[in-house]
Amino acid sequence: MTTTFRIAAVQACPVYLDRSATIDKACRLIAEAGAAGAQLVVFPEAFIPAYPLWVWYVPSGHTHPLRELYAELVANSVSVPSADTDRLCQAAKAAGVVVAMGINELNSEGSSTSIYNSLLYIGADGSILGKHRKVVPTGGERLVWTGGDGSDLEVYNAPFGRLGGLLCWENYMPLPRYALAAWGVQIYVAPTWDCGEPWLSTMRKSDVPDRLAFKEKYLASAGEWLNPGDSVIVDPDGKLIAGPASQEEKILYAEADLSKITGSRWQLDVAGHYARPDIFELIVHRAPKPFLTVSQSRSENKHEEAAGGE
Repeated sequence: MTTTFRIAAVQACPVYLDRSATIDKACRLIAEAGAAGAQLVVFPEAFIPAYPLWVWYVPSGHTHPLRELYAELVANSVSVPSADTDRLCQAAKAAGVVVAMGINELNSEGSSTSIYNSLLYIGADGSILGKHRKVVPTGGERLVWTGGDGSDLEVYNAPFGRLGGLLCWENYMPLPRYALAAWGVQIYVAPTWDCGEPWLSTMRKSDVPDRLAFKEKYLASAGEWLNPGDSVIVDPDGKLIAGPASQEEKILYAEADLSKITGSRWQLDVAGHYARPDIFELIVHRAPKPFLTVSQSRSENKHEEAAGGE
């Protein structure tokens, strides 16, 4: 068996706050990457329908513009599963690629008006492998996103290896990273809106529609590039094998070789000889935490039994 495969890292802007048009664009990019021989296609954080960049510009006390923007984001966010995810699954299957897609996800198991920053995994067969809800939104993001409960932390078997990842500053959290390592992750995805030296999602001010009032009021002094991108693909030794792509929409491609992982772990294997479970212990709580649990009283149960007996 060959140990090499091709990765595509998509650096592109969504059609801002337009779920349907952004999914159209995502499907086109998936098809393009598949035609170029990619087996894994990774999209930016919160790609559908957009990263809520206003949280870094609109003061938290400006309630009315924040409410208007939040309502529009909710209206364009994604339920999992849904007709929206079906479109993405069909595109992945047609291209024969695995997709890691950043989405704003509705809490459809509850009120459908709270939003998670989620990473959706889709298999090359068009099935939903799973999703991960970011456990801790950072700074101003807390004005928009609620935190996941960690029940969806997982590593998935893909045709080319074990796939997993975290979102943005979750990647600074040692314990989730260790959990993924202990589950055998080989290909690690890290979609993030952040940029700059700590990171080596692109968006220009012109990508924000003029109809959104916060653009003129809060972005007037911002430069043209709100986020230059700087997407990269990195090998197990931390060396760049593609990128960075800066201030442009682009799909980065790189040939990855799983055999290089084993050699690098001769020196450092965080879930092997460096783990020391005889000294340190990590417990991951993955039981889902539902918004509502119904507990019936004994008298109610007896009444139901009697009704059933009749």
